[in-house]
Amino acid sequence: MTGHHERSRVGIVGARGHTGAELIRLIAGHPTLELAFVSSRQLAGESVADHVDGYHGALEFVSLDADQVARACADPASPHHAQVLVLALPNGLASGFVQAINAADVLGNDIDGNGPVIIDLSADYRFDDDWHYGLPELTRADAAGRRRIANPGCYATAMQLALAPLRGHLDGPAQCFGVSGYSGAGTTPSPRNDPEKLRDNLMPYALVDHIHEREVSRHLGHPVQFMPHVAPWFRGITLTVNLHLDHAASAGQLLERYRAAYADEPLVKVQAEAPWVSAIAGRHGAVIGGFAAQGRRAVVVATLDNLLKGAATQALQNINLALGHPELEGITP
Repeated sequence: MTGHHERSRVGIVGARGHTGAELIRLIAGHPTLELAFVSSRQLAGESVADHVDGYHGALEFVSLDADQVARACADPASPHHAQVLVLALPNGLASGFVQAINAADVLGNDIDGNGPVIIDLSADYRFDDDWHYGLPELTRADAAGRRRIANPGCYATAMQLALAPLRGHLDGPAQCFGVSGYSGAGTTPSPRNDPEKLRDNLMPYALVDHIHEREVSRHLGHPVQFMPHVAPWFRGITLTVNLHLDHAASAGQLLERYRAAYADEPLVKVQAEAPWVSAIAGRHGAVIGGFAAQGRRAVVVATLDNLLKGAATQALQNINLALGHPELEGITP
């Protein structure tokens, strides 16, 4: 375990995207972490400060391939040596880096090992039982000593936080209608992140078998049906969940159940009224409210910032837990 008197070094691969920028800002402001490198093929050689608002350090982007990252993690003398590696890559690209680190024999299986803690922000390892699924509010009891951590998806985080207090009392699949700002579609140009195409529009996509639908059904242990949409705003998710219970409940009873479930969670706010997605942008936590009930049918609304609690904030919670730091160190609720 890294002592609190020394700073742990964090490397980020795939740092060009929106989430990478959020992580750079968070780690730069963290009292016990420092950036070892930020790797981006497209931006190599350019100043990080020129691309990330709020970052004022002297670091430049580098372009490191999987073998170079593995050697840097293995060699304490390397200028890019990192004890924590964050993979902020598109789905399907993380395995090359993980395999290179495994081949370099630098991945320890416990917290006292010499290998790096790896946080994968893609979906690549969310279905792998050898990786810890890092949604701290629901899985932190299993977090100690885990060095391979799959960061949950943004929608998947919102869905699970919205449904977890009722787990065991759900009757039939829960229907989840989600709307995200277009930052969730990444930086590669597409109709889903084109503000002109999205203007005055709501764009449905992947309405069956979305990967977050499978992710939540697996980790919640209950089937969900997920209908995602992208909207003209930049950041923030609003999710309306329609569900049926195995017993009748009132809106007031639901509110009290959720308040009890999340009473000790600083990053989850529970309120009676439906949360506004415009109020969650730039905030670290999630807000759950809008409780409505009619017999055994209930409706719950959840919001979170897809780039923060849906990605970067959650990654930092997972880094803190893996290193034995206070979970919210470097995070201001």
